[in-house]
Amino acid sequence: MRKFLKSTCLAALGVGLAVATAGAAQAQQKTLKMQATWPASLTLYENFQMWVERVDKLSGGTLKIDAMPAGQVVPAFEVLDATHKKVLDGAHAWGGYWTGKDKTSILFTGGPGGTFGMDYTDYIGWMYFGGGWELYQEFYQKQLKLNVVVFPILPSGPQAFGWFKKPIQTVEDMKGMKCRQTGMAAEIWQRMGMTTVNMPGGEIIPSAQRGVIDCAEWVGGVEDLRLGFHNVWKYHYTPGMHENVTIGEVVFNMDVWKGLSNQHQEMIKSAANEAFLIWWAKWQKQNSEALKELQEKHGVRILRTPPEILVEFLKTWDKVAAEEAAKSPFFKKTHESQRQYAALVVPAKRFYFPPYSFAANYYFPEGGQKAASAKADKK
Repeated sequence: MRKFLKSTCLAALGVGLAVATAGAAQAQQKTLKMQATWPASLTLYENFQMWVERVDKLSGGTLKIDAMPAGQVVPAFEVLDATHKKVLDGAHAWGGYWTGKDKTSILFTGGPGGTFGMDYTDYIGWMYFGGGWELYQEFYQKQLKLNVVVFPILPSGPQAFGWFKKPIQTVEDMKGMKCRQTGMAAEIWQRMGMTTVNMPGGEIIPSAQRGVIDCAEWVGGVEDLRLGFHNVWKYHYTPGMHENVTIGEVVFNMDVWKGLSNQHQEMIKSAANEAFLIWWAKWQKQNSEALKELQEKHGVRILRTPPEILVEFLKTWDKVAAEEAAKSPFFKKTHESQRQYAALVVPAKRFYFPPYSFAANYYFPEGGQKAASAKADKK
């Protein structure tokens, strides 16, 4: 009888502990309400979803993200202020949308030109090993006076130059065109003679169909295919220098962030780093498939952007950046920090890394099989 009572008590104690543990886990479970600046149909939103799923799995379901597409709670370009005011717990966005507040924001996206020729690995190196992340927080919290914390998450480039109704060869060919552009790139194109219009991605095609714009830049590849750019334009130029390295962000209200456990914070950061790398690799494959479909199924002409236009863009950007640095000490501090880091890593990588085109041209020469046959004949 005593053995029975003892075993019964132990069993009851075990059940009690299990219930208590389950109750504690339930009590610790959090759900954050977050909105993106992108429509749910875009791969940029899939980066958001990938991160959300990883946070859920890494946390064992104790941290949930209620992910919403653009416009569900606030308009796309209002997610930052909504996060600051705690209308949203957080947002999945792009810093270039905030240049109306302070033009320094463009530098935390990677900036026009790279910045200073940096690629994605270089830029993340600056962010985490060159003082960039600290400047990132200082910018939002002290310069913009927003109650937020922010992390890089979305590598969406290199981006294409854009879509046009007819071929272009020079800067002069672009003058007078009304084109969808955004961020600091819009200001640069304006100085080069283009009229620019800023609008979210979901508004581009309807605006083009109504004749509001003549040309547009969005992202390139699969993003442009999904939005249906090929139904309006047939000339697609690439590459561009306006967002050859461009990075989106995940933003949290600071009070919400501080209310998370240290473990949840680390899970969020790890999931963001994973989403950055794994989503980007998948995205490059999707872009390759999309370019093939655009050409073979939809008759789009994929053309190289004339170097003259790209060089002029960089020259104009340098002038704009110098002017902004003269007006804004924080812009200058951030830009100089990037320059110093780039001065270290860019020359070294140029020396050690063979040009991407070197082996690419050997195995897959431009012009396809015809060019390869001509090369073999010369041998």
